[in-house]
Amino acid sequence: MRIENIARLGWLALLLLLAGNASAQANLEVNTPAIAALQASMQKRHAELASLYGNGAVGLTRDGFVALRDANAVPLARRQQVNGLVAAENQDRSALYREIARANGRPEWENDIRTTFAQRWIDKAQGGWYYQNNSGAWTRK
Repeated sequence: MRIENIARLGWLALLLLLAGNASAQANLEVNTPAIAALQASMQKRHAELASLYGNGAVGLTRDGFVALRDANAVPLARRQQVNGLVAAENQDRSALYREIARANGRPEWENDIRTTFAQRWIDKAQGGWYYQNNSGAWTRK
C-alpha cells in the first residue's frame, strides 16, 4: 500500500495495514466500498471517543468492541449520548469484521478477524486508556 493511500484512508486504514501481518491467510487490508464507509464512520466518531478513552469512561473490550467502563466519569446529562456513541461504534466494528471476512470470501473467519483486531486495538491504544485483559478485568495501559 502506498504512503499517499495510507494518508488518504486515515488512522483506521493504518491500523488495518498494521494488522495485515497478523494472519497469513486473511487480507485484513482489503478495501471495499462497504469497508471504506465503515472506516469513515468510525474515524468521524473517534475524536469524541478519544476523550472518553482518555478519562477512563470508555475502554476497549477483549472481544474487539468498546464499553462504557465508568459511567461516573460521564456527566449524567451526557450519558445517553455516550451510550449512543458506544453502540454506534460497536455496530460499525461488528460490521467491519463481517465485511473484511466477506471481502476475503470467507465469512466463517469473522471471529478470527475480530480476535485479531481486538488485540491490535489494545496494542495500539494510547497510554492511560483502559482495556480488558484476557480474564476480563479492566487494566490501564
